Amino acid sequence: MDVKFDALPDGAAQIVYVRPVAVADLPEEIRNQAEGIETLYAVHRPDGERLALVRDRNLAFALARQNDLAPVNAH
Repeated sequence: MDVKFDALPDGAAQIVYVRPVAVADLPEEIRNQAEGIETLYAVHRPDGERLALVRDRNLAFALARQNDLAPVNAH
């Protein structure tokens, strides 16, 4: 069977991981800016470097794709 599967990122794209982060676990400076929000979504490089924190998962995926990155879920 020779069927193209488009769910995997292009080899040229850098993979980044999107995961939920409890605001309570973040530094005080960030907690103060996240008034009323319990969970943010982090975009990380494979080495663990955090690239961004955003309000929702869809925004995290859109941000990654706009920057030519291939987002995947991380638990």
